[in-house]
Amino acid sequence: MKVVILAGGFGTRISEESQYKPKPMIEIGGKPILWHIMKEYSYYGYNEFVICAGYMQHVIKEWFADYFLHNSDITFDYTNGERNIIVHDQYLDKWKVTVVDTGLKTMTGGRIKRIQKYIGDEPFLMTYGDGVCDVNINELVEFHKSHGKIATLTAVRQDQSKGVLDIGGDNAVKRFREKRASDGVPINAGYMVLQPEIFDYIDGDETVFEREPLEKLAAQGELMSYTYDGFWQCMDTKHEMEKLDEMLANGKAPWKKW
Repeated sequence: MKVVILAGGFGTRISEESQYKPKPMIEIGGKPILWHIMKEYSYYGYNEFVICAGYMQHVIKEWFADYFLHNSDITFDYTNGERNIIVHDQYLDKWKVTVVDTGLKTMTGGRIKRIQKYIGDEPFLMTYGDGVCDVNINELVEFHKSHGKIATLTAVRQDQSKGVLDIGGDNAVKRFREKRASDGVPINAGYMVLQPEIFDYIDGDETVFEREPLEKLAAQGELMSYTYDGFWQCMDTKHEMEKLDEMLANGKAPWKKW
């Protein structure tokens, strides 16, 4: 099962950092948050990734092109008038990473639609490139398989400006809407499992995934929630970035299971 990560937005709420790089490439603990998310999935055996890039997409491509250099000790020896490269303590994650330029101003649904050819006719995992969680991915997938619906999302209770969920007793999402400041109800934390039929719910680049597609799925009874009471944190602001960085520095990062 492939993992799709949305990594194309401008990151305007954390512009202090995102003016230099895409938000998913902003580092916590010396590594991009995108890398942390990928390590989460890899811990559970999911090692094939499709990254929906957009804003400054070349930064993501160049980082993976140099991933070998980032993770090895290397001696560059020019003493004989030639370039000799000696690699010490080589380490590479066993990942297959497809980075797709899904457009500069494409909406979230449009980005998912654009990578359809890389997914094919099979279910896939999907999340946002700016949040980390310690949810058990294998249990999430098993829950998705158990109900046979088109989409499952992970629902958490946090004071964040994400999509609000009206969840029934059977874990079906009865209604999906954008959050209001006064809400104290479960919200969409990403970490989704999606059937390939999801592509039929997306019209094109202008489609916001969290609006028409999810609202329609909820209305049809095809959107289920995996309610999770553990750790989840997005990185919308510099304060949240610093909070995650501090957690890593203090050895208190729940998402770091590897």
